[in-house]
Amino acid sequence: MNLIITCARSLESETKNEISKILDELGDQEPEILNVGMRGILMVNTVIEPSKIIDYVKNKMVEEPWLIRYCLRIIPIQIITETEMDKIKQNVIKLKDTIQKNDSYRITIEKRNTDISSTEIITEIAKMFPNKVSLNQPDWIVLVEILGNDTGISILKDDELFSLDKAKRMSD
Repeated sequence: MNLIITCARSLESETKNEISKILDELGDQEPEILNVGMRGILMVNTVIEPSKIIDYVKNKMVEEPWLIRYCLRIIPIQIITETEMDKIKQNVIKLKDTIQKNDSYRITIEKRNTDISSTEIITEIAKMFPNKVSLNQPDWIVLVEILGNDTGISILKDDELFSLDKAKRMSD
């Protein structure tokens, strides 16, 4: 799985159609799109590079803003692991060299259906980075998306995520 799509609750099937159409236009006729058993969340496995999807959707928002209605957020996922502190740490280590020594970063935790402590995750991940933290304008976001027993991890720049709200605000 390399994308998490969030949508309004009970609009998963409309969202599935919308992301299918987008991926089809980009050349993936058979993406795997799964309901994860949580309302408002889909997981997608596609052969298309997530950054291409984000760029495409952002361009669509400029040209034809009415076409994107259901995909509220499109979140690239680089690694999926079990929701266990040690596994999360091991996988952040695999990605941590993305952040150079003079770059700032922020850790963002999104969690659903889990009791694992956000504070504990942030504390453990922060120990790995000697870098400066910037909550408002980080060079990088260390993103930990917890969906029950599965956790998606990515280290991304802010513009590598898609938020429908943010896109609409910027186009006004």
